[in-house]
This record gives sequence, C-alpha cells and structure tokens, in this order.
Amino acid sequence: MTIRYIPQPKISVQDFVEILEKSTLGLRRPLQDLAAMQTMFDHGNVYVGAYDDDKLVGLARVMTDFVYTSYLSDLAVDMDYQHQGIGRQLIIEVKKFIPRAKVILLAAPAAEGYYPKIGMRKHSHCYVLDDVDEIK
Repeated sequence: MTIRYIPQPKISVQDFVEILEKSTLGLRRPLQDLAAMQTMFDHGNVYVGAYDDDKLVGLARVMTDFVYTSYLSDLAVDMDYQHQGIGRQLIIEVKKFIPRAKVILLAAPAAEGYYPKIGMRKHSHCYVLDDVDEIK
C-alpha cells in the first residue's frame, strides 16, 4: 500500500464529514449539523489529504496566517489506517506547505501521548475561552 499526500485536495464538505466519521474525531465534532460542518470546512485554509489510490484515508485541516502561526484543528485518520505513520506524515506535509508558521494544536484526550512521541513539544501556556460570559 502506497499512501499519497496531496496539499489542497479537491474535497467536499461530505468528504470532510466522512473522514471525521471514520476517525476518532467524529465523536467530538458536530457532524449532524451540516451548516456548522460547512462553515468549519469553508474556513480551513490549508488542507492536506492522505489517499490510498483514490480513497481519502486521512486529512489535516489547518487555519493559518502562513508566516507566524497555524492551528491544526483536525488531524483525522481512518481507523482502519491508523498506526501506519499517516498522521505523522500529514503533519510533516502541513509543515512543508507552510514552513514559516508554527504548528499549534489542542490534543484530544486520547491523543495526548501521540504528539510528544512524534516530536512535538507540549506548551504550558495555552488558554481556552468557550463563551464571552466566562470573562470576569
């Protein structure tokens, strides 16, 4: 099996939803809210797809300014293709596409051990705000 990595692949929001469903990320995304999924899809500005022949088996979705920072919002690998280095290679391909920008992400609880294993450093200064009412 040879996996091809394609930056900015021609994919649809349905392709996006399907790869999330086939990965563990589908559990933490509003897949049933197609309007939300379309908005998420529309506002990612870098995508890298992993393909087994013509089958999308992995996808990295990034929001970036191309110079300083990038947020890797989705790293989805079909569960049937996990543990083969596809996620790692998707991150490498993202970094090659936006070489000047840092890659930042929030790890899903099940993936916290994965990122240090592939060489990413943990940053202790991350903060999250879900709702404006949380501001004091």
